[in-house]
Amino acid sequence: MSERMINQFLEMVQIDSESGEEAAMIDYLVTEFEKIGAHAEKDSYGNLIAKLPGKNSKTDEPILLSCHADTVMPGKGIKPVVKDGVIRSSGDTILGADDKAGIAEMLEALRVAKVHPPVEIAISRQEEVGLHGVKNLDFSKLSAKKGFLLDNDTLETIVIGGPSYFAIDVEIKGRAAHAGMEPEKGINAIVAAAKAIASLRLGRLDHETTANVGVIKGGIIRNGVPDWARFLAECRSLTHSKAQELADEMVKIITEKVEATGATVEIKVDNLCKAVNIPENSETVQVSKRALEKVGISAQTTFITGFTDASIYNNMGIEMAVVGIGAQLEHSCQEHIYISDMEKALEMVIEILRISAEE
Repeated sequence: MSERMINQFLEMVQIDSESGEEAAMIDYLVTEFEKIGAHAEKDSYGNLIAKLPGKNSKTDEPILLSCHADTVMPGKGIKPVVKDGVIRSSGDTILGADDKAGIAEMLEALRVAKVHPPVEIAISRQEEVGLHGVKNLDFSKLSAKKGFLLDNDTLETIVIGGPSYFAIDVEIKGRAAHAGMEPEKGINAIVAAAKAIASLRLGRLDHETTANVGVIKGGIIRNGVPDWARFLAECRSLTHSKAQELADEMVKIITEKVEATGATVEIKVDNLCKAVNIPENSETVQVSKRALEKVGISAQTTFITGFTDASIYNNMGIEMAVVGIGAQLEHSCQEHIYISDMEKALEMVIEILRISAEE
């Protein structure tokens, strides 16, 4: 059972699917879900939606299983290496266990489960770059009100809450001049950006709130006063009002510091997702805990300041717990996964299906 799952995982990670370039992976999955008897299709945004009839189920109420098809960079030309029960990349790319391990575990569970309720499946695009796939998902094709997102790393935790997230894109316009002959005639856009960034509150601001500047670009030549600079910032909090207030504060500081240099600034703020949490005693959380107990894991609930597709599902009225897939050091070239953890995740999904069908 696990050999087939592992072989499929190894096959899938070799399908290039960096965010925005997932079409081949989605097409592959349409075929794979059809092989297990599901009706599979792509919605207008290119997400996969599939439906599988119940099997020996006492209920007609469907559940939703979800993963995402895209990976972060560098995710092209992945060459998986299996050694001593661990799967890694060759070292110059990510592995893609996030989230292809979850997809492999889901597919195998649906193949071998002796009992399961009607299952709806959603595999999204562009999760890693702002949840764009699930935001554009055709929810009219789904009827499930409860579900499980296979996209947490560790099996020992169940994610029940995520943050509000604001992306802040800043473009600064100064005035060009020769840096040696007449610098006083210029307005240095990089200096304006630096003063703004240095004035921001960054890093961990409290137990549930963070802010960061992750990208800065500017100028074209060493001996020119640069007339442009851009930087990408973000803030997030598990409390929406905190995130909103912090985003407003960052915009105010950036504007004041840039304009004080004589430069002008344009700032684009995008609230990519809104903070959400589900109760610890909710049905999906309790089913997840019981399923993990079956494989010897006493899981704890947790909140994360990263974001997953569950933020959108929960805001859309689908109660969604996030369960683990076993991946470690994801988003890095050291990403790896233990085969034994994939096997535990597989058993967990099979048990989730059984409980959902029988109770």
